[in-house]
Amino acid sequence: MTAARRPLPALALGAVFALALTGCSSGGGDGKDEGKGDGRPELKVSGAYVPQPPTEEMAGGFLTVRNSGDSADKLTSVSSDVAGKVELHKTVEQQMQRVKSLSVPAHGKLELGRGGNHLMLMELEHKPTKGQTVTFVLHFQRSGAVTVKAPVEATNYTHQK
Repeated sequence: MTAARRPLPALALGAVFALALTGCSSGGGDGKDEGKGDGRPELKVSGAYVPQPPTEEMAGGFLTVRNSGDSADKLTSVSSDVAGKVELHKTVEQQMQRVKSLSVPAHGKLELGRGGNHLMLMELEHKPTKGQTVTFVLHFQRSGAVTVKAPVEATNYTHQK
């Protein structure tokens, strides 16, 4: 009867080890599901500005979106109070290319700045001048709409990080 009881504690101990190992697993967190995890994007916009444009046809918009959340997001469109149309642009080999969206990685940032990714304000209702404020509504795939007020700065202004 004693021999029959020995395997039971060994099985129970094995079950405890198996449960402990399962509890330590990452649950499939191999990094391939970025943006699909349980965490949400946590976005904060800073450094927004519009340089006073030299012409009345178009202007650029610059800002930084920081994501402290566990999931990625995408900037999918932008609207503005001074432009009939706002396009998302990236710069590749010193050439602007219109894109449908720009990624904001989890625990990362999307920088829109001179010489790189930026907003292109087109069909201006009026030429923004230094001292005014431009309102942007940033539309994100997961986080929805975020309203940002951007001061109009001198034509040659560059935001200090």
